[in-house]
Amino acid sequence: MFVRTTMLSQAALGAAIASVLLLAPARAEDSVKIGLILPMTGGQASTGKQIDNAIKLYMKQHGDTVAGKKVEIILKDDGAAPDKTKTAAQELIVNDKVNFIAGFGVTPAALAAAPLATQAKIPEVVMAAGTSIITEKSPYIVRTSFTLAQSSTIIGDWAVKNGIKKVATLTSDYAPGNDALNFFKEHFIAGGGEIVEEVKVPLANPDSRRSCSGMKDAKPDAMFVFGARGQGGTS
Repeated sequence: MFVRTTMLSQAALGAAIASVLLLAPARAEDSVKIGLILPMTGGQASTGKQIDNAIKLYMKQHGDTVAGKKVEIILKDDGAAPDKTKTAAQELIVNDKVNFIAGFGVTPAALAAAPLATQAKIPEVVMAAGTSIITEKSPYIVRTSFTLAQSSTIIGDWAVKNGIKKVATLTSDYAPGNDALNFFKEHFIAGGGEIVEEVKVPLANPDSRRSCSGMKDAKPDAMFVFGARGQGGTS
């Protein structure tokens, strides 16, 4: 199972930002600045570009003014690297004095910005990262996308209902991969299923072919797969 963010799902994010803006405290400024932190380069770039295009599309269709204030988007590329995310968030908050920080294509990026949102007391709008714990890391975080539990639990239930008894799992060994695996296992095992082989692939050297040689011998009825974006070719 590869969780992908589609252009269709991202097209509604501009509306979500507009809704948050309408609830924001009144300020003296004539504009509202949104610091958009996205992976525009690197292996996660497709996520960042989809979100950026969706926001541009929404603003083209609905204008750049909400509740009488002009919306200004300041985009920074973090390449999905948490250190760069933190630096970008600091610059946006301190130098650009944004009213919101938003974006966050991956879980480590969203988590890196959480303490800064709390300290600055500004909303952090998570638009893609799906690990369930993210919203617990700051009272200022709101998520407009999804959680991995939403898809993984459904697949676990579906597998049981469709006669799948034995499953081998192949997942990337980082927070989203572990989240997807745990939620799938919880529902699949509760329904009477059995995990016959469990393989976690490191992000640094994601050659899963070397890691899953025992899966054939386990003779599973199906495989549950979750891979970090950009690593599908190594599976």
